[in-house]
Amino acid sequence: MMVYTYVGYFAAGLAVQVLVAKILKLCWIVLWRPYALIKSFEKQGIKGPSYSILHGTLPEMKTLLKAANEVILDTNCHDIAQRVQPHYNRWSAEYGEVFLFWRGVQPAIRIADPKLAKQILSDKSGAYAQPQFDHRLLSFAGNGVGQLNGPDWVRHRSILTPAFTKDKLKLMTKRMAACTIDMIDDWKNRARIADHQNITIEMSEEFKKLTCDVITHTAFGSNYVEGGEVFKAQDELIHHCVATMADLYIPGSRFLPTPSNRQMWKMENNVNNSLRRLIQGRLESAQARGNLDGCYGDDVLGLLVEASKTTNKSLKLTMDEIIDECKQFFFSGHETTAKLLTWTIFLLSLHQEWQERLREEVLTECGMGIPDADMVSKLKLLNMVLLETLRLYCPVLETLRETSRATKLGDFLIPKGVFITIQLVQLHRSKEYWGEDANDFNPLRFKNGVSQAAKHPNAFLGFGMGPRTCLGQNFAMLEVKLVLSLLLQRFSFFLSPEYKHAPANYLTMEAQYGVPTIVKPLLSK
Repeated sequence: MMVYTYVGYFAAGLAVQVLVAKILKLCWIVLWRPYALIKSFEKQGIKGPSYSILHGTLPEMKTLLKAANEVILDTNCHDIAQRVQPHYNRWSAEYGEVFLFWRGVQPAIRIADPKLAKQILSDKSGAYAQPQFDHRLLSFAGNGVGQLNGPDWVRHRSILTPAFTKDKLKLMTKRMAACTIDMIDDWKNRARIADHQNITIEMSEEFKKLTCDVITHTAFGSNYVEGGEVFKAQDELIHHCVATMADLYIPGSRFLPTPSNRQMWKMENNVNNSLRRLIQGRLESAQARGNLDGCYGDDVLGLLVEASKTTNKSLKLTMDEIIDECKQFFFSGHETTAKLLTWTIFLLSLHQEWQERLREEVLTECGMGIPDADMVSKLKLLNMVLLETLRLYCPVLETLRETSRATKLGDFLIPKGVFITIQLVQLHRSKEYWGEDANDFNPLRFKNGVSQAAKHPNAFLGFGMGPRTCLGQNFAMLEVKLVLSLLLQRFSFFLSPEYKHAPANYLTMEAQYGVPTIVKPLLSK
């Protein structure tokens, strides 16, 4: 009996020690570490908004964003930082270009300096790693090449890079064009029903459907219908997760069976299981035909499945890794491209003289035929317009990195585990680098290329820079140029009187009330 008593005392004592250790760790995370970091940064001249226990600066961020979402800007106003990132706008005015803020208990430094951005994005030592994002983001965007670090990133990047070579992209051009022609035929049918009158089309939704169509065709080939179903399931998951992204995240809460978590788990399982069936179907199809050449298709899925069967461990992917890459390709390739198309049409509708210049260029280089990759590469004015659109309305509002060790950034010493936010919205509008017309639409600033457009060659980061430059950059630009060329051949565009200028931050730069546009057919055929 005495032994049992001692065992009970020992177990109780051990439980108390564990509890005390956890309490001390929690106190260190939510109290001592924030206090120490605030003092350390203050000594370096870096200040910021007040830290609130557990919440950090999230309450102020949410309040400012809510108020900003009620503001409608003048249609000709491209100074949108006040609306899409009002918290950064206020804090930079109060604390300077570099300041400290808190995503809950996570410290973050905000910068908008091209010299510091270059140091971070060009680093090859691993000092500035890709952050390990909230599980809600990973559930729909996937833990793919864009989120990985170290050897895993190298392996995934090596596997995926061949999918975006010039030769591979040329093969995708026909699929991109076919999807766009289907959309154009639909627009023409709507115009015929309207007795060949102008029609109003909400561009953000239209381009979202188009880029989904393109992605499913180029990613899944003949299985694009099933791919479309996967995309729909992923889109539902995205909307559910985005609605909770600004809420306080408590470590460990992801495992609690709350109604929100249960719904997210169900949606994520639907996406994962659908992708698993698609992958298995590709394997079975190859097996049925004998797969003598070891080829699983010339689309993105085929390349990923092929990597799962290789005996080379440095180029091998697991089933879960393929699923993550499919998710990321869907999300990144669809969301950002749709937004770029939407904001380009907005700007061309606002600046009719540029719309006419681009139409003339397209007709000169491509005629009325379906352009190929070589033709669209000659569209210099269109390229300038797209770069200027990316400068003013870049779908990606900021780039994040996390220090993997204490490191020197410019004149600052940044401790390990601090997020660094490179704010593209303000960097792309800095009058210091872009001149007094920084908030004006002026594509000619890019006439001598990106490096000569501003006073610093890295003041433009539309696709990032350095070793982690966007892998799908050429894919996205080819798709956008092809789509716009086909549209400019056949239609002219004017902003609808119903349009409300309200760019918003919903993970990407989105038009809060859409972009209703008057579309006028140029040809009867």
